[in-house]
Amino acid sequence: MTRVLNLLALVVFSSAMFTRSVDPIVPQLAAALKVDPNTAALVSTAYTLPYALIQPLLGALADMFNKTRLILIALAAIALATLACVFVTSFEMLVIARIVAGIAAGGLIPIVFAFVGDLVPLAERQVAMGRILFAVMTGNLLGASAAGVIADLFGWRAVFVVLAALGFLVLAVSIPGLRGEGRSGGRFDLSQLGPNYRAIFRNPMAKICFGAVFLEAVFMYGLFPHLATLFHEAGETRASIAGIVIAGFGIGGVIYSLRVSFWLERLGEQGMMRLGGFLMAGCIAFVALRAPWQADFAVFVVLGLAFYLLHAVIQIYASELAPEARGSAMALHSFFFFLGHATGPAIYSVGIATVGINPVLFSGAIVLATTGLVCAHYLRHARAR
Repeated sequence: MTRVLNLLALVVFSSAMFTRSVDPIVPQLAAALKVDPNTAALVSTAYTLPYALIQPLLGALADMFNKTRLILIALAAIALATLACVFVTSFEMLVIARIVAGIAAGGLIPIVFAFVGDLVPLAERQVAMGRILFAVMTGNLLGASAAGVIADLFGWRAVFVVLAALGFLVLAVSIPGLRGEGRSGGRFDLSQLGPNYRAIFRNPMAKICFGAVFLEAVFMYGLFPHLATLFHEAGETRASIAGIVIAGFGIGGVIYSLRVSFWLERLGEQGMMRLGGFLMAGCIAFVALRAPWQADFAVFVVLGLAFYLLHAVIQIYASELAPEARGSAMALHSFFFFLGHATGPAIYSVGIATVGINPVLFSGAIVLATTGLVCAHYLRHARAR
C-alpha cells in the first residue's frame, strides 16, 4: 500500500504543478498575447471551469471502471495539452489548450482521493490523505514559485515546456507502478448515475460539504490570478515575486500536512474548522493593506495552513457521504470546489472593475469566517459508517 500511495502522491504533485503555475505569469501572458490583464486572469477559469464540469461524468466512470487506469489516461492527456500551450500564437488558442488540460486534470486529484478512500481504512484515512495533501501543496508551492522564476529567465513559454516534460516523466514512472492496482473495471451503465448521486444527496451533510468548498474557492482562490496584477500596479513587475508569495500558500499547506495528527489532537475537527475559517478571513482582508510583498508572503503561509485546517476536515466527511459511490462523491466535491475556482476570478474581475478590490476582499473575509463556523456547527456529529 505504501508504494501505491507514494506513486499517487507523485501524480497529484504533478497535477498541482499544472494548476497554480499560470497565476504568476498572467501579466506576461497579457503583454505577449495582447489582452487586458484582467482578461488574461480568466485563463485560470479556462482551466478550472471544465475541470469542474467534467467531474460528475468522471466520478461515475471512476465508480464503474478501474480508477488507476482512468488516472493514467488523464495524466497523458494533460501532458499533451500542456505541451500544446507552448505553441499557441493567440489568447484564444491558449484558452482552448487550457480547457483541454482542465478536462484532463479532472481525472487526477479527485480520483486519486477517491482511490485512497477505497484503499485506506477510515481510521487511517486522515493521515493518508494528509500525505496526499502534502504532495498537492508541494506541487502548488513549486508550481507557483518555479513558474515565476522560469518566466523571468526564459519567458512564459518555457513554463509550459517544463510542465509538459514533468507530466510525461511522471506518466513513464506511473504506468508500470500502478499497473494491476485497483478494482477491475465493470461496464459503462448510465442507469447507475441516478442512484449514486441520490445516495450522496440523501446524506444531509452533502449540502454543507459541497457549499463550503464552493465558497472557499470563490473567495480565496479567486484572488490568486489577480495577485500578480496587483503587484504590477504597486510597482513590482517581477513574476518571480508573485510566484514566491503564492508559494507561501503551499508552505502553509505543507506545515499542515506534516502535523495532521497534532492539529486533530489539539483542536479536534470542530476547532480546526472554526480556526481555519477565521484565519482565512484575516489573511484575505490583510491583502487590502497593500503591505510589502514580504508581509504578503508570510500571510500566505498562514493562509495555506488555515485553508487546510478547514478544507481537509470537509474532505474527510465528503469521502464518507456514500461509501458505495465514493468516486462520485469525491467528484462532486471537486466539481463544486473547482466551480468556485472558475467563478472566483470572474467575481474578482467584476468587483475590481465596479467597486474596487477592497470591498471584494472584505466581503470574502466575512464569507470565509462564516463558512468555518457553519461547518463546525453542522459537521460536528460522528461520521456515519
